[in-house]
Amino acid sequence: MTDQPTATAAERRSFVAGTVYVFERIIPDPFVLAIGLTALVVLAALLVAPNGGPAIVVTSWYAGVFGILGFAFQMILILATGHALAHAPLVQRGLRALVRRVSTPNQAVVMTFLVAATASWLNWGFGLVIGAILAREVAKRVRLDFGWLVAAAYSGWVIWASGVSSSIALSQATHGNALNIVEKLTGVLLPFSETVFTAFNLIPTLVVVILVPVVFVWLRPRDSEAQIYVPQDEPAPTKGPALPDSLAARLNRSRTLSLVLVALGVADLAVTWTSKGVSLDANAVILIFLIAGIALHGRPVAYVDAMKNAAKQTGSMMLQYPIYGGIMGIMDTTGLAAMISKFFVTIATQHTLPFWTYFASLFITFLVPSGGGHWAVQGPFAIPAAVSLHASLPATTMAVAMGEQVSNMMQPFWALPVVAMAGIGIQRVLGFTVVTFAVAGTVYGAALLLLA
Repeated sequence: MTDQPTATAAERRSFVAGTVYVFERIIPDPFVLAIGLTALVVLAALLVAPNGGPAIVVTSWYAGVFGILGFAFQMILILATGHALAHAPLVQRGLRALVRRVSTPNQAVVMTFLVAATASWLNWGFGLVIGAILAREVAKRVRLDFGWLVAAAYSGWVIWASGVSSSIALSQATHGNALNIVEKLTGVLLPFSETVFTAFNLIPTLVVVILVPVVFVWLRPRDSEAQIYVPQDEPAPTKGPALPDSLAARLNRSRTLSLVLVALGVADLAVTWTSKGVSLDANAVILIFLIAGIALHGRPVAYVDAMKNAAKQTGSMMLQYPIYGGIMGIMDTTGLAAMISKFFVTIATQHTLPFWTYFASLFITFLVPSGGGHWAVQGPFAIPAAVSLHASLPATTMAVAMGEQVSNMMQPFWALPVVAMAGIGIQRVLGFTVVTFAVAGTVYGAALLLLA
């Protein structure tokens, strides 16, 4: 690995300038986009949908808003439990031990990306938090461009929807899930063995994990151009007056009570997996991260505090998921989704539908920057098209997920909490993640054409 990249400073500045202008000056807040998309869907349903009467539009919107609440809470818990786990003392000590092993900028950026990518594949909330925390700790030890490092941390998230906490894959593997569109149309579930653990998903994911850190080393800013920022340690919380050693205080600190929940969770997984085989759905993933977080935090009150901090990151999800549920309800009930499905049937074949679904997903992500909300919009017309063409249902499903995760590299919705936790502005970060978008976008698109 060379110390100086070959990319010109002008090229890097163009990346930054272009993304800043688009995302800060043109595209509004994602909630505003959700409202605008709702208005667009309502108008389209009223004008062209076969069942688009005003009463049907209104009632289907209402049903969709409240029909998605169960799924929305599952996704919120995935983020919150991953966030809480990332702040467990043992995890924090492990991160600091990793940081002590790096001494050069290239080592730092590669290690940060790989750790963030691994964590994101396991739990997308865990990966977001781990990446931001790790970037802060590395910057305290190694002199480097902080925006470049945070961009590498966020780029690790580019494989989240191909992992075991993928909201799209989980919903199709969960019986009775409000967003299990495959089950509603075909009566079958899509287990992870047909979606996440397939060659068309694992191979491009591995290629991306290898290529992206190499590209980041190539993109490393010259020492004379690097924008150095050393994050300061967060002030320790001010301790209030000592409380008496009461029964309530002892119960709050009781590790035994935490172990009760951990034992129940482990026992349930053991019984279920022994009798039915090892499988993952949304509830199983939440349970695993819940009991892991409780076990590593130890004291019940410590886990409560961790979850309170995690809840601060979930506000946008609580606000937007019901809106996208309403959109899904309108599209499905009025027949608008079926009309869009027929369009895809006319331009695609059995073999190319997953690729065209992926291509559409890249653009839809800019309007719907949330895996579950995205699926609520695209799933109702992508899956019927797959059924009509006898195309691969798993590949079409994962194509939506792949497009979602790739376009997130240019969509600032999920980058915002990362840069906030890291303590840096978003402009310089997006300038580097544009390259991640290009690399991962090419790899996943090629995989859908060649392997699916």
